[in-house]
Amino acid sequence: MKMSIYNLLKARFLIDEDAIKNWRFIVFLIVLAIIMIANTQRYEQKVFKIAELASEVKELRSEFVDRRSELMKLRMESTVSEKMEERQIFPSTVPPVKIKVNKEEDKSFLKKLWQ
Repeated sequence: MKMSIYNLLKARFLIDEDAIKNWRFIVFLIVLAIIMIANTQRYEQKVFKIAELASEVKELRSEFVDRRSELMKLRMESTVSEKMEERQIFPSTVPPVKIKVNKEEDKSFLKKLWQ
């Protein structure tokens, strides 16, 4: 038992005759660790990108709400009338009147003949 721990500490398993098998396994573990580190790095980059895009969406949504409220204010009748008064165009004092148009029926050829 003592000898095996002593051999392990001195890394004799790397220089023995069967060391090629051990080196292959060690290289496999190193490649696996590199792949795992790279995968973790890409995952973290995607998480940061998602957080950045989420904050950008919130910012754009708030800008949209601000612009929409500005537009609603500009479309109000009082705002439009103020802008028109600057150009010497005043609101009408006469209320609008609804115009009704009576559409004549298309008379058929026979009805036109009998008239």
